[in-house]
Amino acid sequence: MSQFFVVPGAAADKVLRTSRARVSELVRATYLLHEAGGSVNPDSCFLRFPEKPGSRVIALPGYLGGCVDKIGLKWIAGFPGNVSAGKPRASAVLLLNDYATGYPLACLEAAGISAARTAASAALAATLMKPAAPRTVSFVGAGVIARTIAGYLVTAVPELEEAIVHDLVAESGAHLVRYAEEEHSLAARFTGALDEALDADIVVFATTASTPYVTAAREFRPGQLVLNISLRDIAPEVLLRSNNVLDDIDHCLKAGTSPHLAERLSGGREFVDGTIGGVVRGEVGLDPGKATIFSPFGLGVLDIAVGAFVLERAREAGTAIAVENFIGEEARW
Repeated sequence: MSQFFVVPGAAADKVLRTSRARVSELVRATYLLHEAGGSVNPDSCFLRFPEKPGSRVIALPGYLGGCVDKIGLKWIAGFPGNVSAGKPRASAVLLLNDYATGYPLACLEAAGISAARTAASAALAATLMKPAAPRTVSFVGAGVIARTIAGYLVTAVPELEEAIVHDLVAESGAHLVRYAEEEHSLAARFTGALDEALDADIVVFATTASTPYVTAAREFRPGQLVLNISLRDIAPEVLLRSNNVLDDIDHCLKAGTSPHLAERLSGGREFVDGTIGGVVRGEVGLDPGKATIFSPFGLGVLDIAVGAFVLERAREAGTAIAVENFIGEEARW
C-alpha cells in the first residue's frame, strides 16, 4: 500500500519556526554537497505571461544526494500585484520523489520553506563574510523575505544593534521596523532615503525590482557586505568594483541578474571570485579593500534539503496528511 503525504503551510511553518539552527545546518551542508558534485541542479524554467509582465512562475527541479537522496521540484509563483491587496507576493509548492523508484512521496506548501532556505543562505554568507565589528543592517524591501532574513541574521551576526528599513511603501517598512524591535530587540527605524540604507554595514536587498536602480555611481565601502538576494537592484558597474560571491556561477549569470549584466558589460566572468561553497571550504580569497556582494540565484536543491526535513518532522508530529493508495497501479500486471 503506497502513501503520499501532504504538508499544509501551517504544519510546515510550525516546524520551521522551531528549527532555524537545523535549517542553517542543512543549507550549509547542501552548499558543500553541491560544490562537491553531489547534486543535480538544472536550469530553472520561467513561465511568464504577456498580459502580466511583472508576474512569473518558476520551476526549480533538482536531485540532492547524500543523506537526503531525493528528487524534488519547487513551483513558485511571484505575483507582485498581490502586495497591494495585502497578500504575500509569492506562493509555492514542493514535490518530493523517491530516488530509488522515482515515485512521488509528498507535496508540501513551500512558501515558508523557500523563504527559510533563502534566509539561511543569507545568514551563512553574513557569518562567513561579515565586516569587522558590524553594527548596522539595512533592509531594502520590507516583505516576507526581508522579515525571514532578519530572523536568521540576528543569530548569525549577534553584534548587530540597529536595523534601517527602506521600502517604497512606508506601511510595509513600518511593519518590518516593529518586527525587528519587538521580536529581535534591535533599534530599528524607517528611512525614505535609499542612500542612507545603503550606508549600513550589511545591506540586504529583498525587492521585486526587475532592473537596476542603484546606479553605477554608487560606491560601497571596503569591507561592507551586500546581500544581493533579489539580484536585479544593482548596476553592473558596481559589481565590477567589488568582490563577488555567487551560489552557482552558471545559474546566476543569466535571466538579467546584476551578475549577468556584469558579465555582458565586462565580456567575461573574471569579476566572480567564487561560490559560497568555495568560501565555506576556505578556497575563495577576497580583497579586503573592496566591498563584497553575495548574489544567490537560489538553488532548488536547498528547497529539497529543507523540504525533506520538514516532511520528516511533520510526519513525526502527525501533522502531515497521509493519502492512502495515491499510486494508482503498483504492479505492472
